[in-house]
Amino acid sequence: MEINLQPYLENELVELTPLKPADFEMLFEVASDPLIWEQHPDKHRYKKEEFEKYFLTAIESKGAFLIYAKTNGELIGCSRYYDHDEKNKQIAIGYTFLARKCWGRSYNQDLKKLMIDYAFTFVETVLFHIGTNNLRSRKAIEKIGAKLKTQEENSVVYVIEKKNWSN
Repeated sequence: MEINLQPYLENELVELTPLKPADFEMLFEVASDPLIWEQHPDKHRYKKEEFEKYFLTAIESKGAFLIYAKTNGELIGCSRYYDHDEKNKQIAIGYTFLARKCWGRSYNQDLKKLMIDYAFTFVETVLFHIGTNNLRSRKAIEKIGAKLKTQEENSVVYVIEKKNWSN
């Protein structure tokens, strides 16, 4: 069975639509804030040539989304599914960034819940790969119930199992 990794998803706060090649300029406008990337392993992603690499891998993943605020229709970020492993019934969610005005609010939590709920229609495990020093992302993912699975020098992996997920 072919899984659609770019469905249209929405709730009261956010709307996720499939990322398309034509979306580069408007998404770069959001991503060009250096503070978004200050805790990220790729601290220079706010530069156009670095962001192009991120964008191309997002397009190639066929699992990336634009994130819009439902209240005003404003583009506020991007996220994606990747590393879908049908055999082991798992997928990763990540490469997420949000405009700073959305930080400290429930945007990240709401978009991750949407993506997790959808993922659990075809997998049993969702993984999150995060830079070790990206404390903001680590706290955010712990807040929705992810548990630390492994820790390496430059990254950590968090996990949420379907059997433990309560939304």
